[in-house]
Amino acid sequence: MSEDNLNVENTEVVDQLPEDAPVADANAERIAALEAELATAKQDILYAHADTQNVRRRLEKELTDTRAYAATNFARDILSVADNLSRALAAIPAELREDEKFKGLVVGLEATGRELEAVFGRNGISKVESVGQPLDPNKHQAMMEVPSADAAPGTILVEMQAGYMIKDRLLRPAMVSVAKAPD
Repeated sequence: MSEDNLNVENTEVVDQLPEDAPVADANAERIAALEAELATAKQDILYAHADTQNVRRRLEKELTDTRAYAATNFARDILSVADNLSRALAAIPAELREDEKFKGLVVGLEATGRELEAVFGRNGISKVESVGQPLDPNKHQAMMEVPSADAAPGTILVEMQAGYMIKDRLLRPAMVSVAKAPD
């Protein structure tokens, strides 16, 4: 081959290179863009999956709470019945408790009170212990302060109305009288 033929062939090869280079660059750019889109899509899927799990957990907790505390409003209403029953039993004088005419009534009221307490216990409703305890604003509502030299300030002296919890939530605060330092 002559030198002219070689130059012509080299020129053709050189002429072909610039044409192929933009195609390769375009393909590389397209691959990079597709890889970026793929990474973004994978990240979005991970976020969506995590969000779905969070929603599922939140709904399961709400369902559990709803089941556990479904009777809260009913229990609050029944507490007034329990209070009235307790007041009725406390109002019966000792001489009438021994009278044969009223003994059946008193025994029936006491049995009703015990049954009501048993029902409360089966449903996770418990009385808040108050007298002699320090005032806890999460469980007690101070109605008045009484000067007392015998008890430390902030100690509950008298429970005016019993407080109740339903499982681990406060159903009704105890209304109490609290000791304060004497004047």
